Amino acid sequence: MVQQKIGIPKEIKDMEFRVGATPTMVMGFVAAGHEVLVEKDAGKKIGFPNEAYEKAGAKVVGTPKEVYAADLIIKVKEPQASEFPLMHEGQVLFCYLHLAPDPKQTEQLIKQKVVAIAYETVEDQMGRLPLLTPMSEIAGRISVQAGSYAMQMAHGGRGILLGGVPGVRPAEVVIIGGGVVGTNAAQIAMGMGADVTILDMDLERLRYLDMHYRGRLKTLYSSPQIVGKLIKHADLVVGAVLIPGKKAPNLVTREMLSEMQDGSVLVDVSIDQGGCFETSKPTTHSNPTYIVDGVVHYCVANMPGACARSATQALTNATYPYAKRIADEGYVAALKGDPLFLKGLNVHKGMITNAPVAKDLGYEFVEPGSVL
Repeated sequence: MVQQKIGIPKEIKDMEFRVGATPTMVMGFVAAGHEVLVEKDAGKKIGFPNEAYEKAGAKVVGTPKEVYAADLIIKVKEPQASEFPLMHEGQVLFCYLHLAPDPKQTEQLIKQKVVAIAYETVEDQMGRLPLLTPMSEIAGRISVQAGSYAMQMAHGGRGILLGGVPGVRPAEVVIIGGGVVGTNAAQIAMGMGADVTILDMDLERLRYLDMHYRGRLKTLYSSPQIVGKLIKHADLVVGAVLIPGKKAPNLVTREMLSEMQDGSVLVDVSIDQGGCFETSKPTTHSNPTYIVDGVVHYCVANMPGACARSATQALTNATYPYAKRIADEGYVAALKGDPLFLKGLNVHKGMITNAPVAKDLGYEFVEPGSVL
């Protein structure tokens, strides 16, 4: 077994209180013989105080610089500008990256010659994304809660109650994408009494959703014409499209937007991958919405951070077995031994090893197996 020094930094993105490892996760690392450095107050806001990490065997340190001296960094969100200078060549970074719409981050990771493994491109045997799924579930559920809030008059909305009341129609909700995000959004929207339509281009997925919800959920095959037609009358539109590793396609154009009702709401869950509405731009929990052509946009780039404790527990349940393998075996053996885990390798010591990222950003693609 390889003994590792593992760093757990405090997240510094706006209103981001998730943390890359819980005290229970730290206990597992320490029991396996690894040294764990946790930045002071990394989990304090969500009920994981410094004392809990110390009791689990971690060393709590006062500065990001001390944490980034570690061999393996486990965090949640992509590194921010102040963190890049702290990284060193050969350091393993295990977190969400979303590189395709983020050329500046990609350039910095290449420059620092780190080994960057992205949660969002690791696959399982069914072709699913096991480390993205927990956050997609939460983001899908939050999207409808956030959309319902934005529909209120005080926040720029039309003043529509999502579920209506007896004698008054419920809100019309259109969800673009029938994957994990879209399905979870539909569950919440239907549970709150909305009139919900979900769009997708995968007929098998639409058949499944139709059978599962037995007519409570309307399903339609997605096309630009159908999208344009439906959003004209929608009160809430949720963008839930994902092409693993790639920048999200623009499915709602500015022209379509101009035909929507004033005060209708767009929630773009695809914003981490660049957004699926032409008018989308990343927002924060501190300032979550803006209005274009009378339409309210909610495009918070770390949506699950709103429920940081639940999100941390869900995320670390999924990431821990992978992180443990990196720590115990070293990243080379861990990735070489599992071609589906290898799909998570996005950057390796100055080279781009994820084909969609390389294509979207204009880099030469290097086969990940060839660099290990």
